[in-house]
Amino acid sequence: MPYVDGFVVPVPRKNLDAYRDMALKAGKVWIEHGAQQFRECVADDVKPGEFTSFPQSVMLKDDEVVFFSWIVYESRAKRDEVNDKVMKDPRMKDMMDPKDSPFDAKRMIYGGFEVLVDL
Repeated sequence: MPYVDGFVVPVPRKNLDAYRDMALKAGKVWIEHGAQQFRECVADDVKPGEFTSFPQSVMLKDDEVVFFSWIVYESRAKRDEVNDKVMKDPRMKDMMDPKDSPFDAKRMIYGGFEVLVDL
């Protein structure tokens, strides 16, 4: 069964081009090392909720937009193998420095998920 890493990320609107560039570079690295899919999706119809929502989950600011992103792997073991290779890949070094990041990584939500239904 596939395994998915999921992310919710606040990105300043002024940094959308920089975020896209970073995501394209990072996505190529993940795919080269064995990920099956790499998706970055910008919020289009996402409103604050009464109790919780995507915007509230990352303490979204007025000048930001939410991204919902995921990476799909063939299994948890493959995910661990791929992520190990990605983190050692020299192309990732510049993207890992928080001071140069086009988003606030402290407000990013992420985690690994087992797929329950796959149609």
